[in-house]
Parts: sequence; structure tokens; C-alpha cells
Amino acid sequence: MDPASSAGLPQGDHRAPSGSSAAARAPGVRAASPALLSINTATVRAQWTMPQIVDALQRHGIRGIAPWRDQVARDGLMDTARRIRDAQLDVTCYCRGGMFTATDPAGLRAARDDNRRAVDEALALGARCLVLVVGGLPKDSRGAPASKDLAGARGMVRDGIGALLDYARPAGMPLAIEPLHPMFAAERACVNTLAQANDLCDELAPGDGPALGVVVDVYHVWWDPCLEREIARAGAAQRLLDYHICDWLVPTTDMLNDRGMMGDGVIELPRIRGWMEAAGYRGAHEVEIFSERWWKVPGDDVLATCKARHAAA
Repeated sequence: MDPASSAGLPQGDHRAPSGSSAAARAPGVRAASPALLSINTATVRAQWTMPQIVDALQRHGIRGIAPWRDQVARDGLMDTARRIRDAQLDVTCYCRGGMFTATDPAGLRAARDDNRRAVDEALALGARCLVLVVGGLPKDSRGAPASKDLAGARGMVRDGIGALLDYARPAGMPLAIEPLHPMFAAERACVNTLAQANDLCDELAPGDGPALGVVVDVYHVWWDPCLEREIARAGAAQRLLDYHICDWLVPTTDMLNDRGMMGDGVIELPRIRGWMEAAGYRGAHEVEIFSERWWKVPGDDVLATCKARHAAA
């Protein structure tokens, strides 16, 4: 039984069987280079600590890692940085900064200070970029929306990114805006299309692609009819800083924690990868899967499946 069947996960072997339809490469599509595979640590956050993730990536011959701040904090920034260096892993991104919106000046200052700390942490880890999930509508003390002013929230995001860019650019840490699916506009990110992210880059860092760019996360942007054009636009400006892969399941039972393994859903992953490559992207293919189902699978089986499915993604 295939590990990510929409009917549920098996209790036994979770690895993709050799020759399965999910793992097979589509006709005419060049296989993805295994050297480009990176694992976002959220994918196995339920199974392992950060030191265990680093050890597992070495064991599986995976050279890329994308740590999350909460996981790094749990095991210590400097210890994590040392382990990653010793393992000779490439930190393809650091997740995450952002959350720029707030209800008052004190909240905006707190967001500014936290984002500067995120830049410092990304530098200590040797990350290629700091991912920005920008924040949605401002929240009150209970976490409920305190405003319906979406345009105002987007203004706070623009100002917050601009201020952070003044801190990150001299330090040499690229900032990568990640547009999130519109279903997250109120609570997580009010930048929801790659066009919006590109517009912010044009406004805040014209002609300075390496300093401010974008993340293409297929889970969030696969549906966009303008995606090919906006990927090309970002590539022409040297703004394609990171690429996240997974799949969209039908049905999706939880909008945050029911991402699919590559090949189990409806995203045309080889087509989007082709657009990325045509736009000049040569960076990592980062597997980021938030999934209550996959978090129940042994971590070694998850990584083995990621490796098998990546070739056709």
C-alpha cells in the first residue's frame, strides 16, 4: 500500500514502493537532482529533536536543511549551528521572520525587534535567506482579529519589511517574502500572491534582487493563473530565493496540517519546477510538509519517501 494513500496511512512499511505510480517520473520530465533536496525541519518536527534531524539527514545522504526558529530555540542556537556546520549541511532557508502587523506602536516595535533577532539567528546558522511570513490582520490580546482593515495591514507589512531590510541588507542576509494561500489572509499572511510579493520587492528594493526576494511554496501558489508569469518576473529580477514542495490533497481536511507528500495530490509539480528552472532558479527543492498524518510515520520512513518522490516532483 502506498504510504500517502488518501484513505490513510498504513501501519507497516511507509516507504514508497519501487515503481509506484506516485514515485514514477512523468514522461518527458527530467528527474530532479537528488543533490538539490532539502528538508524543512517542520516535516519531521513531531518525530525528532534538531540534533536527531541533523543526524538523520546525514544518515540518508540529504545535504539541505531548513530549520524553524522554535526548534532551534529548544536545542540552542549555537549548538544547532555547530551541529549543522559539523555535518556540512546547507541551510537553504531559516523559518521564519515576519508577523509585522500589530494594534499599537508597542506591538510594532516588538515585531521589529523580534525580526532583527531572526536575522541575527539566520546569520549564525549560515542560512541562505530568512523567510518572511508577513502576518495577517492585527490581533488583540486574545488572538482575535482587532481590525478588518486589510489594506492597513498590508501597509504595516510594507513598512515592516522596509525597516527590516535596512537592518538585514548591511548584514548580508537576504529576505524572502513568502505569499500564503488566501485562506490565511486574516490570520497568517496578507500577502497572498506572488504578484503582491513581487510588487513589494519592486517598491522596497528596486534593482536589488539578492537583498529582497520571494519564496515559491507550491502549497500556497499552485492555483494562481498568473503563476508562470510571476515566476518569470521574479527570476528576471534575481528574486527567486527559495522553493518549497509538497502536494495539495483532495479533500484537504485541515488547511494548516494536511499537506500531502509529493505525488499524492493535484499539484503539477514537474510543470512548476520547469517554470522555476526556465526563470533561472538553480537552488534547493525544500520539502515542507505540515501533516498530522505524516507526523505519525517513523522519521526514517518519511525521509526515504521524500527522497523517492523528489525525483519526479
